Amino acid sequence: MRLSTVDLQKRLNPDKPKGLPMLVTVLIAWLAGAIFTLALAPYDIWPLALVSPAILYALLIPVMNGKRAFLIGQAYGTGLWCVGAFWLYTSIHVYGNTPVWLALIMIALMGLGMGLFHGFMALTFNKVVGKQPLSFAALWVLQEWMKTWLFTGFPWLFVGYAFTEQYWLSSLAPVAGVFAISFVAVLLAASVVELLRRRSGYMIPSLGLLAISTALWLINPQWTKPKGTPDLSVSLIQGNIPQDLKWLTEYQIETLKIYATLTSTEWDRDLVLWPESSIPMFQTEAVGFINEMVKMAKETDTTWVTGIPYKDEAAFDASTDKYPPFYNSVIALGADAEGLYKKQRLVPFGEYIPFEGLLDILPNLAGSQDIMSYSRGSDKQAPLRVRGHNLGSAICYEVAYPDTTRKNAIGTDFLLTISNDAWFGTSAGPLQHLQMVQMRALENGRWFMRATNTGVTAIIDHKGHIVERAPQFERTVLRGEVQARVGNTPFMRFGQYPILFIIALLLVLSYFGKGSSAQVRSSKQV
Repeated sequence: MRLSTVDLQKRLNPDKPKGLPMLVTVLIAWLAGAIFTLALAPYDIWPLALVSPAILYALLIPVMNGKRAFLIGQAYGTGLWCVGAFWLYTSIHVYGNTPVWLALIMIALMGLGMGLFHGFMALTFNKVVGKQPLSFAALWVLQEWMKTWLFTGFPWLFVGYAFTEQYWLSSLAPVAGVFAISFVAVLLAASVVELLRRRSGYMIPSLGLLAISTALWLINPQWTKPKGTPDLSVSLIQGNIPQDLKWLTEYQIETLKIYATLTSTEWDRDLVLWPESSIPMFQTEAVGFINEMVKMAKETDTTWVTGIPYKDEAAFDASTDKYPPFYNSVIALGADAEGLYKKQRLVPFGEYIPFEGLLDILPNLAGSQDIMSYSRGSDKQAPLRVRGHNLGSAICYEVAYPDTTRKNAIGTDFLLTISNDAWFGTSAGPLQHLQMVQMRALENGRWFMRATNTGVTAIIDHKGHIVERAPQFERTVLRGEVQARVGNTPFMRFGQYPILFIIALLLVLSYFGKGSSAQVRSSKQV
């Protein structure tokens, strides 16, 4: 078979496309990533969680050059993070007093950095594994999982969260977690692209998994069951303290007055819950106030749980110039209560300085001796004891870590999370955060109490439904009841290991099957 010069050039330079110019392709990829945020709260246009990865898959399939694939994936990831996490602008500019131009540059740099996950995913898809829906979905979940631990992690904007209340997919959450939902959704999206390319065989795995998910939804297995004790009456206090005043020394007394006043009518409840750092000083500095609250709680047979910075003076070494360790914590006090939980997952630069130990070798660095960081709590902490129940805890954004929350949920009857999302104003950030709590409730089959400073304060049942919800940016009390539940979901037992094993197996098979499938395609072309 003779080949013309044009045919030879096409074979030797397969990446010079007949279709869209590279600049247009990159722009489409950026927009595909940007629109994904509309699939999440508060917009909840969940079909976009299928459309967005489908576009990326369609853009990558015809590309043969690794560099081009990386640029397309990088553009997608940058669009995803620049738009999906733009709520960081509020904390950087409004509360961080950073100039607008610099705040925008910082958001862009964050987008570029986080975009690398999709960039390397696209490169691997192009050069390492077979280019088909199963490997694409497996790589997608791999990069989502890596976001939970690489460089301390930033586990946000997962595809699975878009289906938190789409029960035909969310039924997978208690079985294998949010990553299982992401896998099925992305597999379905890529398979539809192949169907449009008249390669219908790729639909079989996705349809099979959809059938399993739908069957679970219809059967509605009860992975956990009520403990058999009466529901607890709870009051969640939302102080709505402005972020620019919260940590001012001169406003501390006013903050305590606000929470004490809001709680004054709630002392006959089973449990009163205050948000993260609602006492804006160390426990050693608020002894009188804490004693007064504990007295009221015991007199009315009420359990009081509050967020507070906790200084561990027992661990202080007077022979050094270092501060005693202190923690972002939640403590249970009052009637029938005990326990202290110390936050495990700290916010880089917000709660601790990465590589802070390096400052010890720079004694002349201005201000280095005054830098203080929260200490990390142990990953093996006993749950709080509340009214004869075990209460698991998650402080602020550590509830975004599926495995951390899972471990804290084991052996508990219900869960709490406290937060201060005032940093993010009226942006989508707090509502995305709430959606993650719903997913954690689904995964672990436990009721969640969520108390926040400015919202969203809510009570969520074991199916991820919001039972009660307080309005944002109001000084208010949310009253409701929570149910203690026992038993373990499959996700609680096995965590992320089953889905990680599956994607690892798929990627290995795809890697070794790549050569044979390429030969088949080549023979068909000839």
